Amino acid sequence: MARYDVIILGGGLVGLTLALSLTAHGVRCAVVDPAEPEAGLAPGFDGRVSAIASASWHMLSAIGVGKHLEGKGCPIERIWVSDGLEPGALDFVPPEGDGPMGIMFENRETRIALAAAAREATSLTRYQPDRAVEIKRDLNEVDITLASGQRITSSLLVAAEGRNSPMRESAGIRIARWNYDHVAMVSAIDHDIPHANTAYEIFYPGGPFALLPMLPGTRSAVVWTVPVKHAAAMLALGERAWLAEAQKRIGGFLGDIRLAAPRASFPLGFHHAARITGTRLALAGDAAHGIHPIAGQGLNLGFRDVAALTEVIVDGMRLGLDPGDAQLLERYQRWRGLDALSVSVAMDGLVRLFDVPGKTASAIRRFGLGAVQKLPPLKNRFMAEARGESGALPRLLTGELV
Repeated sequence: MARYDVIILGGGLVGLTLALSLTAHGVRCAVVDPAEPEAGLAPGFDGRVSAIASASWHMLSAIGVGKHLEGKGCPIERIWVSDGLEPGALDFVPPEGDGPMGIMFENRETRIALAAAAREATSLTRYQPDRAVEIKRDLNEVDITLASGQRITSSLLVAAEGRNSPMRESAGIRIARWNYDHVAMVSAIDHDIPHANTAYEIFYPGGPFALLPMLPGTRSAVVWTVPVKHAAAMLALGERAWLAEAQKRIGGFLGDIRLAAPRASFPLGFHHAARITGTRLALAGDAAHGIHPIAGQGLNLGFRDVAALTEVIVDGMRLGLDPGDAQLLERYQRWRGLDALSVSVAMDGLVRLFDVPGKTASAIRRFGLGAVQKLPPLKNRFMAEARGESGALPRLLTGELV
């Protein structure tokens, strides 16, 4: 039997980042993940990208992951939001010297960097592929039997298994959940005109069309939201027809375009856990909350969970408390429960606001974009959200170890 301070179920982007964050502070961690370790590292771009906000990047750098990502992404130096291709766009450009608002990475590159950092961590053990077949939690400890036959114990269990978290379900934690009547089509395109490190969010009646800068130059990721009733037909289009439809939405401002990655699609939905803690249990990332990708904040919301939970645990252990102490979990609940809910509700409201049919939606969008553009305090608030620097910021998100 092996003893750890914290056991994490799920070794994805959030789960492994949490493990590395904790081990950077001397906390002994185990990660249990059923996925084959090389499955997410296979060559080839799978169409999934994430915008790592500048605050999240500070954390990744502080815990030893950033060095493995250097030169693998594209800085986001401008965000352009418009109603179709009409004038009156909202233009976010940070002041000179402030640095980029974030960095765009292929998820595969982030997984490779996390795996490299995990190999360097001395107090991290990965049980992979493996899974928990029996979990016992009581007021004293967490006791887990793995499919491999091994038995491991800890003071705290963290569920970071994704939106359909089995641990959350078995703990009886209720969630609010609904699906949007849209599907996200993702791919990547090469284009003749450089993107100038600009992220574009173009709103159309059928849903937003986003272009996200990849490696500096002439490749962008595409996140194209389409109504469910049109999704099958759009996905069935041949390459030339799909590119022609994409070009209509781009308007030609990037020149000729070519497909640079396979096309894939994902249903869009919202969920939020009623609580993110239980007896010696904490939820993190998509196990706790899932939002529409309209503002690219889903992964960053999970990274804020990581930074806050790390700070709570490390501060508590310095006071002589164990990581699963009820006082520490209540602090995490208060901190992240409110912040995650406010961001989730704001994003859901934005989705519904822009989903109003017909000319009403266009009028609302233009009014809203114009108001934000003309009001510096409101625009600055949006810039802070894009950077991940709003709210009660955990110390890790400023680049400091706790």
